[in-house]
Amino acid sequence: MPKYSKRFTTASEKVDVLKRYSLDEAISILQDFPQAKFDETVELSFRLGVDPRQSDQMIRGTVSLPNGSGKKVTVAVFTEDEKAALDAGADYAGLKELIAKVQGGWMEFDVAVATPAAMKEVRVIARILGPRGLMPNPKSGTVTDDIAKAINEVKSGRVEYKMDKTANIGVPVGKRSFEADKIKENIETVIQKVVKAKPTSFRGRYLVNVSVSSTMSPGVAVDPSQYIDIES
Repeated sequence: MPKYSKRFTTASEKVDVLKRYSLDEAISILQDFPQAKFDETVELSFRLGVDPRQSDQMIRGTVSLPNGSGKKVTVAVFTEDEKAALDAGADYAGLKELIAKVQGGWMEFDVAVATPAAMKEVRVIARILGPRGLMPNPKSGTVTDDIAKAINEVKSGRVEYKMDKTANIGVPVGKRSFEADKIKENIETVIQKVVKAKPTSFRGRYLVNVSVSSTMSPGVAVDPSQYIDIES
C-alpha cells in the first residue's frame, strides 16, 4: 500500500470518491485542502473515450487561459536573428550555439519557439526536445515567423494540451492562490476547447472522466454531464 502524507490523507477525507461534483463544488473542496509550503499548480485532468491508436482521434492543441497560468514561463527561441528575439521578450535566443548548449545537456527553458527557416537545424535535437514536449511545432504555434506574437502568447498564459497513449490529458489551469472565479473561468475555457476538439467521426462518450487537483492533492471528480450542451 502506498504511504501518503498526513496532508494528503486529510485532504482525501474531504472527498467522496464515488461522487462527481459540480465545478463550483470541486473548486471549493480543492481550496479547502491543507496547503503545501509553496503555491501549488492546479491541474485539470481528462480521461477521453476516443481511441488513441487512431490517428484521426488524436486530441492536441493550445488554449489561452483568460487569467494566465500563474507560472513564469522561460522561452528559448531558435533563430538566426538573436537580437530581434531577445528584444521581443525571449529569455534565450540563437541557433547553432543554442543547439550546441541543448546537445550538451542544457534545458533551462519551459517553451521552445523556432522560425520556419531554423527548423532544419533544430531537427538535430528533436530526440532531446521531443520526449520532453519541447519540440517546436506549427500546430502549437511555436514554429512561426511572428516570434513576438508567439512569445507574448506563451508568456501570457497559453498552454498546450496533448492526449497520451492511454487517452488522458493533463492541463495546468492556474495556482492555488488564484481566486475561485478565476480558476473556474480558466477551467471552463479549457473544457470547451477540448470538447470542440472532439473528432467529427467519433461516436460515443467523449468526456469519460474530468477531475481537478493541485500538485500535492488528491483529485476531485467533476461531473462532465454539466457540459453536455457543449458536447452536442
